[in-house]
Amino acid sequence: MTAPHRFRLRVHEALPSTSDLVAQLAAAGEPEGLAILACRQTAGRGTQGRAWEGRAGNLHLSVLLRPADPIRHAPQWGLLAAVALADAAAEILPGGTGFALKWPNDLMLGDAKAAGILVEASATSGGGIAWLCLGFGVNLAHAPAIPGRATACLADAGIAPPAPEAFAERLLAALERRRLERATDGFAPTRAAWLARGPALGTHLAIRREGADTAGSFAGLAEDGSLLLSTGGRVHAIASGEVA
Repeated sequence: MTAPHRFRLRVHEALPSTSDLVAQLAAAGEPEGLAILACRQTAGRGTQGRAWEGRAGNLHLSVLLRPADPIRHAPQWGLLAAVALADAAAEILPGGTGFALKWPNDLMLGDAKAAGILVEASATSGGGIAWLCLGFGVNLAHAPAIPGRATACLADAGIAPPAPEAFAERLLAALERRRLERATDGFAPTRAAWLARGPALGTHLAIRREGADTAGSFAGLAEDGSLLLSTGGRVHAIASGEVA
């Protein structure tokens, strides 16, 4: 049984993009707590504008939040969403399954991508967050082909793939727990939970930003959630980019 949560889940048979619908409703004044689930998604997208295949049986879920945070904290909510997703996956995956988080917010089974999160936010005139959309794409039953990247689905771990609506309820309960934890204790528990499932310290990483790669050793996360990369005798805090 999942814990109760405060989200209002609306299920659609098919949508072009759950995140686009959430953004439209957010701009029109929809209160926070809305969660949109599409059984199929025909024009989904991931980070860097990549298309994300939305087959039936996988999870396509977007959530509307309105945290009283400065807009610069929006990436922290992406890390929180990744931790909540890992919490939900851990509840159904067999013990010993090799899954991990990849900065900033991918879920990996071994070296293959099983899920991604797209964070989109709108700022107030005063520099706060007007609304925040967390878009989850989780390969529950199918692993879509992504050029140049290995993919996996949770069913590859030897489980019967959960129904998308059932997994959405589990994920929303985990997201609510992590949201309440942040409200009480700040970002530190989220950071610690991400590090517990992230790469080992010293792991070689290449970070792609603006078409260029920067290589170095993983040195943890800064207090604001930036990735710390040790290279050339210095530790650099990287606020945005993609691990190649």
